[in-house]
Amino acid sequence: MDIRAAAEMIGKREFALLKTELREMMPADIAELLTELYRSEENFGEKDLSLLFRILPKDTAADVFTFLDTDLQKVLINAFSESELREVLDDLFLDDTVDIIEEMPANVVSRILKAADPQKRRQINELLNYPEDSAGSIMTTEFVYFKDDDTVSECMARIRSVGLVKETVYTCYVTRRRRLVGTISLLDLLVADKTEQVGSIMDTSFVSVHVHDDQEDVSRLAARHDLAAVPVVDDENRIVGIITFDDVMDVMADESAEDIAKMGAVAPQEDSYFETSVWSHVKSRIGWLLVLMISATLTGFITNRFEAQIAAVPLLVAFMPMLTDTGGNCGSQSAAMVIQGMALDEIVTGDFFKVIKKELAISLICAAILAAVNFTRIMLFYHNIMIATVVSLTLICTVVLSKLIGASLPMLAKRLKQDPAVMSAPLLSTVVDSLSTLIYFTIATRLLRL
Repeated sequence: MDIRAAAEMIGKREFALLKTELREMMPADIAELLTELYRSEENFGEKDLSLLFRILPKDTAADVFTFLDTDLQKVLINAFSESELREVLDDLFLDDTVDIIEEMPANVVSRILKAADPQKRRQINELLNYPEDSAGSIMTTEFVYFKDDDTVSECMARIRSVGLVKETVYTCYVTRRRRLVGTISLLDLLVADKTEQVGSIMDTSFVSVHVHDDQEDVSRLAARHDLAAVPVVDDENRIVGIITFDDVMDVMADESAEDIAKMGAVAPQEDSYFETSVWSHVKSRIGWLLVLMISATLTGFITNRFEAQIAAVPLLVAFMPMLTDTGGNCGSQSAAMVIQGMALDEIVTGDFFKVIKKELAISLICAAILAAVNFTRIMLFYHNIMIATVVSLTLICTVVLSKLIGASLPMLAKRLKQDPAVMSAPLLSTVVDSLSTLIYFTIATRLLRL
């Protein structure tokens, strides 16, 4: 169902038909439809949004709620009665509730905590006390665990009893005196003898994380081992929660968005683009823009030093943008590949010379191809072999230097315990522009005897 059909049904108050159509849709698609309707020009306001949400089946409404943007969640929470809010919270998994609370203002948070039952309120407060971006802050305490001396029959009975309110039952956890000693899959339980003790068939080669481990490290660990869920333990190796694959994907998306922002010389924002005020956008960008603007004056200073050469051969100026842009592009390519490799643990700081050796080989081949094409182009259009030689030699030096700098800066940042993304495109472009300009006029001065 598209937005036009939904808006038409709402306008005609055909809610029975609309409810039937919504039953055939997935929660994520319903959330997208609600968002499009709310932000459309069809005069679909808060009242219609809450009305449409209320006609959703109870078991679907909570799933849809988790897919909505923070601003729409806020609208619905303010529109809910206490009983409606309690119903939604009861159907939400604990980690989803915590994620929502972290994005809400204080008055909305107080309503959520007030509507939650005492046990869930205690669990929410416990999770909120973990450091931001730690494993404890994104885990859920809704998991299935057994004691190592439980029989398979007892384990299956427990799954049937509590499975519906747990986030996952496909991987379960085995404890001995509350300490995590193994894991077992639902498949293993189904095919095992009912009288067998779970401790004898559990997998003891499991991977776990500490509650204070960084969430980005957790996401990389889960991806490396193809884990559907990662157990979280405390200082005494007691299991306190799990991190499921959907939370891992959210972390990866958030970290990627943060790195992309930093590579574009923008401070990462907590809110979405439209939720962030104009002034907040300005503050997140102006710092780097000022630094880059001031540092770019170095290129102008170098150019001024060669005014006599430019006056003697004005054609030299025509090739400056091509040289600086090519250098910046080459450096950005190398930086992006190294940052990606470091993020996936394919590259560590100890691989510095191996990376430099590989980038040197890549840069020499790329430089030779670009220089050959450029030499031919200049000869065809300008018929000046000396200018073609100067520009081509500069291009070779610029490409090689740019790729080496682009590969080096992220690794240097990692060694200094800084974010490698910060050392990429913005800083790289300024450095490469200055160096390529200096190399260009130095070669031109020598070869053209200026």
